[in-house]
Amino acid sequence: MTDCFVCRKHAERGPFMPGGPVGEDELVVVSHLSPQAPGRDGTAVYLGHLFVEPRRHVPGLAELSDAEARAVGWWCSRASRALRDAAGAEHVYAAVIGDSVPHLHIHLQPRYPGTPREYWWERLDEWPAAPLGGEPEIAALVRDLRGALSEPARVDG
Repeated sequence: MTDCFVCRKHAERGPFMPGGPVGEDELVVVSHLSPQAPGRDGTAVYLGHLFVEPRRHVPGLAELSDAEARAVGWWCSRASRALRDAAGAEHVYAAVIGDSVPHLHIHLQPRYPGTPREYWWERLDEWPAAPLGGEPEIAALVRDLRGALSEPARVDG
């Protein structure tokens, strides 16, 4: 769908996917928030704010096929682990809001050690010491996350 921002982002990559995809397969794309995304002003963004998105244009969780649902869950888990292992996150929040973009996208937002409790969850990027960055910092983080994703998955039981 050429009128869908997420579908265009998957097809074009470019400035809407700084550093390229964090991870992807035939069903899902994982990417970092871009300073150039709609609603952003081009300034630095919260480092580690990822999106897990199905490739197929679907508006919400209920429209995913079973295979897509499994893949989305798998990528949420793997990307969260990469945020912990490569970026040092102590916790990763996951949310589906779906009010402004009609293509399912799961927000993954890491909380880093030392984040004061009053900035947890939706205020992470308001903390004066929050890790923010532009395209060069995002690209470096994406490389690190991609490296963590290339390591074999752990089987804990």
